[in-house]
Amino acid sequence: MTQTIDRRGIEPSGPRLPGDKLAPHPTLGRYYDAPEQRQAFVRRIFDESAAQYDLVERMMAFGTGPWYRRQALARAGLAPGMKCLDVAVGTGLVAREAVALVGDPAAVIGLDPSPGMLAQAARALPIRLVVGRAEALPFDHHSFDFVSMGYALRHVSDVAVTMREFLRVLRPGGTLCLLEITRPHRAIARTLVKCYMKGVVPCLSRLATGGRTQALLWEYYWDTINACVPPAVLRDAMAYAGFADVKRNVELGIFSEYTGRKR
Repeated sequence: MTQTIDRRGIEPSGPRLPGDKLAPHPTLGRYYDAPEQRQAFVRRIFDESAAQYDLVERMMAFGTGPWYRRQALARAGLAPGMKCLDVAVGTGLVAREAVALVGDPAAVIGLDPSPGMLAQAARALPIRLVVGRAEALPFDHHSFDFVSMGYALRHVSDVAVTMREFLRVLRPGGTLCLLEITRPHRAIARTLVKCYMKGVVPCLSRLATGGRTQALLWEYYWDTINACVPPAVLRDAMAYAGFADVKRNVELGIFSEYTGRKR
């Protein structure tokens, strides 16, 4: 039996059926008023912050981001000879490490709903880039050996649909690797991470870029982390979609790596 999570973050008893719609988090009224407005808001804020996104990300992660992403992809089994799809590629931070591991830019495809983010990725990476959404991947069945998504599952409209799409485009034996930031269990750690991500990072963003949009993006980033459904629900969604060997590896208490294999 799995669990659902209501708008207050309380986990009620009772099953959630495999076919149920599963939003990654409740509607966040500060940013948009209704679920159907989420997609437009997310696209706009990422489009407007694309040019300075990498700068702020490097400050936030103290330069450790590339090393961690490459290690996470390697732990999940990405290797030379594989064809990889990086969903929500953004400016290419995960895809760059995927290219380094597979050794061939032609073997990596990046997809994102934000033209602004894709424009930045095109400047840094010689890979094929496609405008599209995780909930409706524009690729044939059994197209990839490996599908990755870095810190973007919280921005999809339906986790259940997204998982089924990931499974569909993977070849038998293929691997899904989802990187996410998870709200810490302990109150002290949660408070520290919140202060850093919703206070320090937005402040640094405003100082570095001179704009409000970057700061708003990182405030939204934390609010989606704080409201996101629990890891157990995400693992269940992967299993319900049909993934085998579903696992979650946690680094430093907040960095979650979800992996699953297509039978």
